[in-house]
Amino acid sequence: MSTQIFVNLPVKNLNQSIEFFTQLGFQFNSQFTDETATCMIVSESIFVMLLTHEKFKMFTPKEICDATKSTEVLVCLSFDSREQVDEMVRLAVTAGGTTYNEPQDHGFMYGHGFADLDGHIWEIIYMEPSAINLG
Repeated sequence: MSTQIFVNLPVKNLNQSIEFFTQLGFQFNSQFTDETATCMIVSESIFVMLLTHEKFKMFTPKEICDATKSTEVLVCLSFDSREQVDEMVRLAVTAGGTTYNEPQDHGFMYGHGFADLDGHIWEIIYMEPSAINLG
């Protein structure tokens, strides 16, 4: 089995967060969803656990960061085209999210992003396939 990633994010209102991300086209695994948490499916190997603050506190002895005031993590997702990047940001803003920056065009890489209802920053990028060299 390949390595999977589960990003865990605290949310103030789980139902509102589910509605927000549903409007962006994401689906959820009902097997890992209850009144305290849900598992948002990003891909076959990437998942985002949206947890109520009470549930999130069960996994850390530290204070929960207020993502509207501080940044602890940037979640970055890649898409297959510049148009898909712009569409995801448009959907996020329509669903109640906000933008915090103008689109960035670096020629080989294009990106934009949004903040979700809790202020978590989501970077959305497209990178020219010929520019990718991970070796």
